[in-house]
Amino acid sequence: MSIQPDKPGVEDPGPGRRLGLDVGTVRIGVAVSDRDGKLAMPVETIKRETGFKDQDKADIDRLVELVRSYQAVEIVVGLPRDLHGNGSKSVKHAKEIAFRITRRLKNSATMDEVVPPVRMADERLTTVVATQALHASGVNMRKGRSVIDQAAAVEILQSWLDARARVLTNCACSSASETFNKENLDD
Repeated sequence: MSIQPDKPGVEDPGPGRRLGLDVGTVRIGVAVSDRDGKLAMPVETIKRETGFKDQDKADIDRLVELVRSYQAVEIVVGLPRDLHGNGSKSVKHAKEIAFRITRRLKNSATMDEVVPPVRMADERLTTVVATQALHASGVNMRKGRSVIDQAAAVEILQSWLDARARVLTNCACSSASETFNKENLDD
């Protein structure tokens, strides 16, 4: 079954920080962007506690706290897919975390507060890339498991930010071109 991720730049919330999440069954890697939405940086690794039928636990509390403390305008959750675009077993975990974050933010929002959208982003090979990069930099893989989750979250978020920048640049070029053509036609 083919699972489609969201597309960066579509219904873009504008400038501001983004939070990236690499959701696993044991840990959740977290990354954040700069205010310009150009560079992703690691934040922390959160121990996964909330199961499918559980009430929200400390992991969800911490994620919501991070969204608020960074004033994130968008949350990007990695969508685990294989190389053919099919969802892996972990898709349910990623979607569950995305759903719980959205629900908590909506339920606690004030009337004038904008709830940041939660997007699902293609995360194919991000853990592989993160692991290779950390290994090349000399990080002990056994001791660095929590760092791998953060690095994977950085990869997910940075890929989203780069794709978003391309889309927004293309949109700006198209708008400028349309404006230029319209002004020249009016002459």
